[in-house]
Amino acid sequence: MNNSSSSSSKKKSVTIGVLGFQGDIEENVAATGQALQELQMDGNVKIVRYPHEIENINGLILPGGESTVQSTLIAIQQSQPVLKKRISEGLPVLGTCAGMIMLSKRAYDRVIGDTKPKLIGNLDIVIERNAFGRQSDSFEADLSISMLSKEAFKGVFIRAPVVTEVGKNVEVICKLNNRIVAVKQENIIGTAFHPELSGDSRIHRHLIEMALEFKNKNGS
Repeated sequence: MNNSSSSSSKKKSVTIGVLGFQGDIEENVAATGQALQELQMDGNVKIVRYPHEIENINGLILPGGESTVQSTLIAIQQSQPVLKKRISEGLPVLGTCAGMIMLSKRAYDRVIGDTKPKLIGNLDIVIERNAFGRQSDSFEADLSISMLSKEAFKGVFIRAPVVTEVGKNVEVICKLNNRIVAVKQENIIGTAFHPELSGDSRIHRHLIEMALEFKNKNGS
């Protein structure tokens, strides 16, 4: 009986990493903890920075923040190759705001042009940075997100980007005023807004469920 219980518990437990270089790190840790509680699942939430830490997680969150700073620190820690590899192998990932920029193939700014940050590049999209304006133009909006229930999701937009181009395998899951603000490509979710600041854990719950499926599929 004890062995069966232990095996069942193991299958329902996941480890979610939050990339810990800069940005809404603690907010994502808290939101993931809330999501685990609401799913009534065991799990660990770890702040990860180094390649060996990234190798030992079942799901990953790239937080909102400053994409230029994040890309520089990822390069310093030599984490970019292992991030790219693990995501290409199917590791479930949520990138919010700057995190989505980091995952994209290309990002540019309407004012200063192509900023050429060192992007991870697994998500087949092109992004316009700061598309809704600067910090003073931050706002909230009720969103309809196709992969969630019909209840509106409060989107918190802070210096938010928009997606201007999507590849053939990218599903648009949310638009605001006909502008793309959330996408899904197989194991990758990208949002222009900050779900970790919404008080609504549905997107984090979705990531956890993807991570559990990934873990059980790979026997890790």
